[in-house]
Amino acid sequence: MAPQATTIRYDASDGVSGDVGDIAVRNAILVSDGADSANLVITLVNQGDSAHIVGVQYESDGEKVTEELTVEANSTLALGSEDEPALALRGIDAQPGSLFPVFVQYGNETGARLLVPVLDDTLEPYSTLVPTPEPTPVDLPLPQAPTEPLEPTPTPTAAP
Repeated sequence: MAPQATTIRYDASDGVSGDVGDIAVRNAILVSDGADSANLVITLVNQGDSAHIVGVQYESDGEKVTEELTVEANSTLALGSEDEPALALRGIDAQPGSLFPVFVQYGNETGARLLVPVLDDTLEPYSTLVPTPEPTPVDLPLPQAPTEPLEPTPTPTAAP
């Protein structure tokens, strides 16, 4: 008897998958601009009967950063879809063609460390998923106080 090919689980796309308790992590990829940021495109499927706050942890500028995502009971959260923007990871060293470690965990469940593939926008389906540049703060000049003293406004007097 030959094993059924449909019962063998595999990653059918460019991303990686894993499981953490009730949460199924599917097709996780990073789309990078080649600089120090990338967008995490990921699907989280909550197969449980209660909502979970899922922590997505990564290293940014030498420090661990945890982003929290709420996945409602018996539902799917697809970041990077038409309904949900991708999760921007800033200050990371993730060049296209490399693998970047991301840790996914919630509650007391044992987490999963995923080596997420880093892609660029060369392929058309990923061209809209590249992170936008982070806005640069601009120092605006403060308003200057008038150099001439202001004349007091005369107050009207009541007629006798």
